[in-house]
Amino acid sequence: MATHFNAHSAAHSMARSRRRFLQRAGALVGAAGMASLADAQTAPDYRALVCVFMQGGNDGHNTLVPLSASAYNAYKAARGSLALPDGNTKLLSVNTPAGVPYGLNSGLAAIAPLWATGQLAAVANVGMLARPTTRAQYLAGAVPLPSNLFSHSDQMQQMQTGNPGGSGGTGWAGRSADAVQARNGGTRFPASISMAGSALFCTGATVPSASLIPGFDLSGDGMTAWPDSAAAAKRTALNQILALDSGLALVQAANKVRQDAISLNALLAGAGSGGKLATPFPGTELGRQLQQVAQIIQLRGTTGVARQVFFCSIGGFDTHSSQSWAQWDLLRQVSEAMAAFYAATQEMGIAQQVTTFTESEFGRSLQPSGSGTDHGWGSHHLVLGGAVRGGQLYGTMPSLALGGPDDSGNRGVLIPSTSLDQYGATLARWFGVPATAMATVFPNLGYFATPDLGFMG
Repeated sequence: MATHFNAHSAAHSMARSRRRFLQRAGALVGAAGMASLADAQTAPDYRALVCVFMQGGNDGHNTLVPLSASAYNAYKAARGSLALPDGNTKLLSVNTPAGVPYGLNSGLAAIAPLWATGQLAAVANVGMLARPTTRAQYLAGAVPLPSNLFSHSDQMQQMQTGNPGGSGGTGWAGRSADAVQARNGGTRFPASISMAGSALFCTGATVPSASLIPGFDLSGDGMTAWPDSAAAAKRTALNQILALDSGLALVQAANKVRQDAISLNALLAGAGSGGKLATPFPGTELGRQLQQVAQIIQLRGTTGVARQVFFCSIGGFDTHSSQSWAQWDLLRQVSEAMAAFYAATQEMGIAQQVTTFTESEFGRSLQPSGSGTDHGWGSHHLVLGGAVRGGQLYGTMPSLALGGPDDSGNRGVLIPSTSLDQYGATLARWFGVPATAMATVFPNLGYFATPDLGFMG
């Protein structure tokens, strides 16, 4: 039977193969300026910030519960049927150095022991603010407020950018990386990497950022063959094509992205070849993200990066119904992934040099709505690492009375007592951002009396 050549089908097949390769090569977004990885020098003073973003608005009230009699009674009165402990979720008792008792959601069992050993801290009632805000000021409209409060997309953007008026085009972690760029020497390996798709959090003005899918193979199709010499010939030919100067800027930039992806792929494929990490990670999406972060950190001696920021995320926290079990399970995933990641930093001997912290676009209302909660404002967050001054609650625990002094209305949508600027600036100062650059990283920080909350060593 004669074989007929279909030009349209062939062209379509070639285009599809090219798209697959570009998708793989392009998984390293924004890394076109990355210098030769083999030339990088060992980073002498490594530090990393790792954000775990809980998408949907985590209920901080059922993440950390006050257990002193008066505060717990107020909590229970406001929470009604959602008050913990309940049939699904217990509370794990922890105490501050002053003996003030709190209860951690039992979903956090994997990291709860790190409170007593001093590596886990909580920061109370954090949220996006344009200025310090009281209930009276809020109700009178007497103070600027973040735009589109209680909107998922807007508040998610603002918590990543540190801009209460919108985006601004850069994230506060990206600007932090900009501020310490000199510490990374000559390497242009991405200092800012998202493991959860493109994230404003990582975007800076000058430092290259990247978006990487955990476990994603960046190698091109058709590079295997038998014998091995044939495969090597294919790879050599591809590298020659990519190195050819076409004189076209767009083509050159695309070829550079492919070259960098191939280089990074080799690095990731051989990550820890001198001794792979023994620490097991959970097989959850967040577990895979943090495992990939650990593998990249393990390459610091090869990449020469001394300062890096990472963004990971987990969704599902928009708990309008069935909150008790759903939040417990989500916090379990967060806790187990963070515990494994901390153990990996211990294994690498850099637990003091890596800090993991949580963020979310907002908290939830104290007052329940059926079996769930509505969008809130302030929320409690967790910070984990060897340099954390743990075993303590930082910031101000709010009044939990509906319609009380910290309520923006009558449903327990609590006005933050700690701004994102203060929370982020405390982390950024430890990261190495100089005081002279802090106003660039957090433009509203000067409006708040305490720029450093003290939870970092």
